[in-house]
Amino acid sequence: MTISYNWLSEYLPVKLDPERLSRILTAIGLEVESMEPFEEVKGGLQGLVIGEVLEAEPHPNADKLRLTKVNVGGGEPLQIVCGAPNVAAGQRVVVATVGTTIYPASGDPLTMKVAKIRGVESYGMICAEDEIGLGDSHAGILVLPADAPVGTPAAEYFQPYTDTVYEIGLTPNRADAMSHWGVARDVCAYLSHHDKKGIRPVLPANNLKADGNTMPVQVTIDNAAACPRYSGVTIAGITVGPSPKWMQDRLKAVGVRPISNIVDITNYIQHETGQPLHAFDYDAIAGQKVIVRNEAEGTPFVTLDEKERKLSADDLVIASPEGPMCLAGVFGGAKSGVRDSTKNIFLESAFFEPGTIRKTSFRHGLRTDAATRFEKGIDISNTVAVLKRAAQLVKEIAGGTIASDFIDVYPKPEPKKEVILKNQYLKKLSGKNYHPETVKNILESLGFRIIKDSMDALSVEVPYHKRDVSLPADVVEEILRIDGLDNIAIPAAMTITPSVEDNYRAESLKQKLADALVGLGFNEILTNSITNSAYFTEGQLESTVRLLNNLSTELDVLRPSMLPTALEVLSFNVNRRNGDLRFFEFGKTYSGAGTGQYSEQNHLCVYLTGNVQPGSWKGKAVAADLYYVKGVVEALATMAGIPVEMTAEGEANGLSGVLTLRSGTRVLGCIGTVAAPELKRFDLKAPVLVADINWDEFLKAALPVKIQYREVPRYPAVERDLALVVPAAMTYEAIRQQVGKLRLKSLRGLRLFDLFESEKLGAGRKSMAVNFTFLDEEKTLTDKEIEGWMQKIMNTLEGELGAEIRK
Repeated sequence: MTISYNWLSEYLPVKLDPERLSRILTAIGLEVESMEPFEEVKGGLQGLVIGEVLEAEPHPNADKLRLTKVNVGGGEPLQIVCGAPNVAAGQRVVVATVGTTIYPASGDPLTMKVAKIRGVESYGMICAEDEIGLGDSHAGILVLPADAPVGTPAAEYFQPYTDTVYEIGLTPNRADAMSHWGVARDVCAYLSHHDKKGIRPVLPANNLKADGNTMPVQVTIDNAAACPRYSGVTIAGITVGPSPKWMQDRLKAVGVRPISNIVDITNYIQHETGQPLHAFDYDAIAGQKVIVRNEAEGTPFVTLDEKERKLSADDLVIASPEGPMCLAGVFGGAKSGVRDSTKNIFLESAFFEPGTIRKTSFRHGLRTDAATRFEKGIDISNTVAVLKRAAQLVKEIAGGTIASDFIDVYPKPEPKKEVILKNQYLKKLSGKNYHPETVKNILESLGFRIIKDSMDALSVEVPYHKRDVSLPADVVEEILRIDGLDNIAIPAAMTITPSVEDNYRAESLKQKLADALVGLGFNEILTNSITNSAYFTEGQLESTVRLLNNLSTELDVLRPSMLPTALEVLSFNVNRRNGDLRFFEFGKTYSGAGTGQYSEQNHLCVYLTGNVQPGSWKGKAVAADLYYVKGVVEALATMAGIPVEMTAEGEANGLSGVLTLRSGTRVLGCIGTVAAPELKRFDLKAPVLVADINWDEFLKAALPVKIQYREVPRYPAVERDLALVVPAAMTYEAIRQQVGKLRLKSLRGLRLFDLFESEKLGAGRKSMAVNFTFLDEEKTLTDKEIEGWMQKIMNTLEGELGAEIRK
């Protein structure tokens, strides 16, 4: 929500400097996320001055340049070389002196320096309007009226609009603060409480009455549940044109582009009061009848942006007997909108049910300012008052007369909510003893009405603009806000009851593995569970959970795979020259087997690309590869007490060279390299390695790991090497498993330390060199024992795997 300091100050009876106002807004829960200066003209024309051209002679060395003498109000006249065709003696002009920075309408800022142009020195510049941001014309210099005072700063002469703009981070429940009036009400309540004065917002008085009833409109509400209240008035004889500068300035400050006086007034009122309005061309309303209703499913309707939309039967529309004129509370229609030729308008001020507006807005992808306010809930009691305020502005700015009575169709007035606040509850929730008068003053300053005041409780009537207040806790929140959230007392001691976590083991293991990954140089990422359906195949999308009210076409499904959202992060970093990446993420994937039949699965994923060891004078860079990822996953499994095996599976889920991770019969996940088509989709050129662990299955397989101390062996370990010639397709894992079946107690480890391939070994053959380590903690091993074990190993590898032992 954007708030203008100048605009807001109009409704405050006391003058506050921008810094103090910012602190007050944050203290009352309207957090100021940014406070920025706003300038109608960039740079504010600072340094520019009004001058008078005394002489304008031809440049001695250039036909198209003029050599001028300019009086700027002090000292000697300035010599300035000017190329404008319209410069002449006697003119009053805008001069940028040496040292002044100008901000052109387009292009970069430029600081004036002494320049030598065709051999003649120039001490500044006579400016065109586009060169100082006052317009777009570059036909010649800007010539001012003859009475423009020489030497006057241009900022003082033109008085460009300046302001301070606050960006407020509103929580969804604070619809009452989505306007300058709403914010002023809160600020005044704060000042009343802290300054001990009865300070109330200064709002424009309006007792406007109709000038006649010559152009009435008949309003009928067919769907009172979706439109409980509808107000309107006809204004005849208007002139559509530009709105006044003061209104344009305020609208620009809050980010609204001025269009025409009628449209600007409706936008102005919306930002002033929080009530959206809509103006119809009165003459385009068939039969001068307005009907609030629903249309048949699929009814075509052309909106203001000239697009045809098919209406849903659930869409509420403002219609005439000939058809829909407006999507209620969301967007106007092309045929009934105000044009330059419009002479008579029908002005609408209504309350629409928030849920209806929200669904229509999302259904048609029309996220308008009006829809945003209606879907959060506006003040239903304010429709007529705001309508009169808007009609008064129309009369003042666009002319015309009020040509109908103020229509107000309100079939079933909404009762006000009542809330009982007990003193003991207020103390318990706020942690503070409030004086009863303080509580009443705060609530009354916010528009609450005290119904009953007893010794131990307060019964209050909730104002219509506080649609989020329905519980005693909500009333306590209002009191705390105005007292100042930074004034909440901090007790000297706190009493808590320790909780027993059901999933303590799972969270503990998760934290343990996360710490280990960070220690290995990984960074944790958190990506969006909502992603783009275009990333997935038709087969994957058959069981994918689709969103019914997606915010954009790019975010329309719950992810069935963790990979695409991570590749987005990798691509973002790589495109910013950050190519050596190690990421991990705990997240969920989702699937569905029909309406209401949804499931989710937890994952731990690891992603690598680039180098794991940078190059230096000591050696070359080491690139990430499948074996590095395999080692990381094995380390994680060991920390969780899970014995794992890995088997090659080929390709799966956008990965190639896949290794499936198993523990017994349980499949724990997979490791692989992202397939080339996926890399191309995300504009990634370096290989990306992925480990996708099914966290739910991983937790089931995890065993408690006890840390035990073992005495350092007293006897030496013995190593033996064995070179095997095996088929080229054979993996080291097959050798490791086969040796493991021998269950040699003293065999403490084996590792592959060399791999050799050559035509000399024969077609389809390779040599693998394996190191074996033997150790007995009770004695020194003899050569005879070791040779016996090695013979068993060789016999097994020759007999079971067809290996040839190289002598």
